[in-house]
Amino acid sequence: MSEKKIWFPAKKYGRGWGPPHCWQGWLVLAAWFLLLQAGIPLALRSALFFVAYTVFLSTILIIVCWLKGEKPRWRWGKE
Repeated sequence: MSEKKIWFPAKKYGRGWGPPHCWQGWLVLAAWFLLLQAGIPLALRSALFFVAYTVFLSTILIIVCWLKGEKPRWRWGKE
């Protein structure tokens, strides 16, 4: 039985994901950052466009983390 490869491990304390665990996760994070930087000219036109663009990119990143990461839940440092 094949095991799901985790790109984004859960944080040790709190809720959410920590830094990427493999190269695929780092690639996704780098692409998100580069696309965010590429959207800076939108901020020169309108702050609203840039906020909408940022929300869109962040939503895509959260979906990828949800699909390729550990299940998010509150953690206290112990398993």
